[in-house]
Formats: sequence, structure tokens, C-alpha cells
Amino acid sequence: MSLNQFVADAILGIDTLWGGDVMCPSGTGRFIADSWFSDEPLPHAYTASSAQKVRETGGVGAKQIDRVTIAAYLKEVDMPAAIEGLKREALKIGGLRGKYLAGLSVSVQVMFDLALEMIGEGEKVEYERCVLASTGRKPEPSAPQAKRERVAELLARAGHPSHDAASLLEAVDAWRAARVTPMASVRTLSSAVIAYFDQHSEQHLKQYLPKELAVVPRANIDFLPIKDAWFSGSMNYVGRARNQDGSPQYEATYEINASLQISVPEFYQLISHEVVPGHVTTFAYLQNLALRGLVGFEGTVLTMNTRAAALFEGIANNAILIAHGVTELDQLPDEDMQIGALLALLQDDAKNQSSYLTWGQGMPQPEVAKVLRNDFLVSLERADKLSGAWGRHPLLGRMYLPAYRTGTDKVAEWRRKYAPEKVLPVLYGCRGLVDVCTAEELLEAKE
Repeated sequence: MSLNQFVADAILGIDTLWGGDVMCPSGTGRFIADSWFSDEPLPHAYTASSAQKVRETGGVGAKQIDRVTIAAYLKEVDMPAAIEGLKREALKIGGLRGKYLAGLSVSVQVMFDLALEMIGEGEKVEYERCVLASTGRKPEPSAPQAKRERVAELLARAGHPSHDAASLLEAVDAWRAARVTPMASVRTLSSAVIAYFDQHSEQHLKQYLPKELAVVPRANIDFLPIKDAWFSGSMNYVGRARNQDGSPQYEATYEINASLQISVPEFYQLISHEVVPGHVTTFAYLQNLALRGLVGFEGTVLTMNTRAAALFEGIANNAILIAHGVTELDQLPDEDMQIGALLALLQDDAKNQSSYLTWGQGMPQPEVAKVLRNDFLVSLERADKLSGAWGRHPLLGRMYLPAYRTGTDKVAEWRRKYAPEKVLPVLYGCRGLVDVCTAEELLEAKE
């Protein structure tokens, strides 16, 4: 088998085992595999006769696991061989790409071991191993105090003073209530905010990247409100539509929970994170680089719970700063925007804390929700989701939730340390596909 086959089978095999379907246009059907925008045929791991039933029954993440179907799938698709093949090819290739593939194989191996744990055919996977696989760092609690203090200072200037923890939470809620995003008009609002960030990215990102990327649309996305989703929103990068000349259209959708409570300033941060110059821009650039043979096939099948995903979340959380050409939140042009960005970063600190308390400390869900609400200033809806559906998920809670904070810290550190003409091409894959652990090698290399 070729490297591409090992990559495809390993990733889509794991995705299928956990009930995901990368070909589903909706986030309600997708899971681990974030993209499949190559024109390569789908691998055996996706097309096997038992695969569709695994997807239909929810895989190992279902409330009632269909063990017969899972057993049939594991008999038909040799997951250990795919993962070992990926590891072997990574060693053979070596260099930066080999290190990226080796990190990918570590993450995929842990996701497979977690799947075996779910069906009682493997030992319990240690929490530390999960976090190391997706971030390259050991688990640690979040430290929200500095952000809380800055939020309190800015809120007081905005007419919402506070004097203790309880009044700070009240001040945040009052600030949000006065600036709530009208979900009935989310498509119109999103178009305006996307245009704002695309214009700023034209000024502060485009000039530092290769001229070939100038023709790539950074934000070809449609916003779709959905009811009663278990997630707050889902960016679905599709990238399979083609123009008459065969070139990609770089299209994506964003499904937003119609019941999401979010202020307009936080919505601005959401757009920069999910769309431009965040996830959609990152994926579109990688699709173009892959099309031109500048990144390997692995750059077309991007995957959650990996060190690459941690980097992408870091880019997305720093995207509001990238768009404005600044490195610090207090350099943003508007204090409301600063508050929104701080609250969004506190929410991602809360994701890490939910993971740490749930899986590292064994804290019950109601207690975790209380900590997230009181210490990280998240809304009641977010506290419930992050401590429950997300935090207690056996895969996302142990591997993905810590990735946001790790990626954010590393990208922020690099952007302070290196000039934009050096750091931005590396972050967006222009010097080869990198992750949160391998990017530094390129950044430290002498030109």
C-alpha cells in the first residue's frame, strides 16, 4: 500500500468507527475527519460493506453500541495495519513531513485505542496520553485570572462595574444582553462581518503570503441556522465543487445553533475564528497548496484531535489579531471588540478546564458547570454544553478540548517572537504542512 492509502484508511477508519461521515455536508453527520477535498477515490475504510451501517448506528460513540456491526467492520478493515503503515512511512520519509506524519499516527493510535476501550476490548487510555497525543503537552489547569481582571476593567469603562466574582458575572451577563446577536438575521449579519474581516485580511495577511494564494477566496461560506444542535456551531469545509476549468471553489458552510446566546462582539470573534482569516481561510489555502503539490495528500484529509488541529485552533483564536495586524488584544480598535475576544478566549480556557476537571480530577458534571460559569464567565448554555456533551464525551473531552488553549498560546507566542513575513507563511502551510509541535522547527531555522 502507498502512504496515501495508509493515511486515508487510518483517518477515515477512525472516523467511521466513531460514527462520522466526512462526505456528509452537515456537521450533524461529520465527526473526526474535517475534510476530504481531494479527487482521490474514497478508501476501503470508507467503502467497506459494513462501514455504512457503522455510520448509521453511531459507531462506538452511540448510546447503544452495535457490537456486531463494529466487530464486522474491524474484521473487514485492518485498522492496526493502516496505523502501523502510517508510522512506518513516517519513519521512512523523515524530515519535517515525516515528523508531521509521526505525530498524526500518534493521535490516530490513541483514537483507535479509545474506540477499543469503548467496546471493552482494550485497557482504559490514560488521560495524560490523550492530551499529549493531541497537543504535545501534559494536562494542566487553565489560569483565567488575568483575563478576568482585564474583562472587569473594560466592563467598568463600558458602564458595567463589578466588585466581586458574583457582580462580575452579573456585569458580563448585562453586557451580553445589551449586545445580543439577532439569530433571525444571522445570515445578513455574518455577511457583513465576513466582509469586514476579509478586507482586513487583504491588508494584513495577503501581503505576507505567496502571490499564488491571492486568487484563493478566503471566505466562500454560507451560514445556516439549525435548531437543537448538540454543538454551538459547525464549520463544514467541503471543497469539492469545481469551476468549469476544474479549479476548486473552496466552499464551506457554517451551521450555527439557532438557540446560541452570543453578543455581537463575540460574534465578530467567532467569524474571525471560523471563517476569515481562521478555519475557512486556512483550509482553502491548504487545498490550493495541495492542488499545486506543495503539501502532501495528508493535507487534504484534515483531522480533529490531532496536533495539526491544535495549530488550526490556535490560528483561529489569533485570527482576530492577525486580521488587524496586531499581536495583543488591547491593540484591537474597539474596547467592545476586546471584551468579546477576551470572553471567547476565556471560553476556550474553560474547554481545557472542563477536560482537566472531568478526566483529570473526576469532578461531577454539575460541579464542572459551576466552575466554568463562575470562573470563566461563560453563559449558562455554554457551561452546560462544555461540561456535558463536550466535556464528558470519551473522545472530545479527553483529546480535543485541551487543544484550543495549547494552540492559542503557541500561535500567540510565535506571533510576538517572529515578524509576520516569517511566521504567517509557516502557520498557513506555505513552507510545508506543520502542526503545533513541528512549526517551531521552521520558525527557528535560518533563512
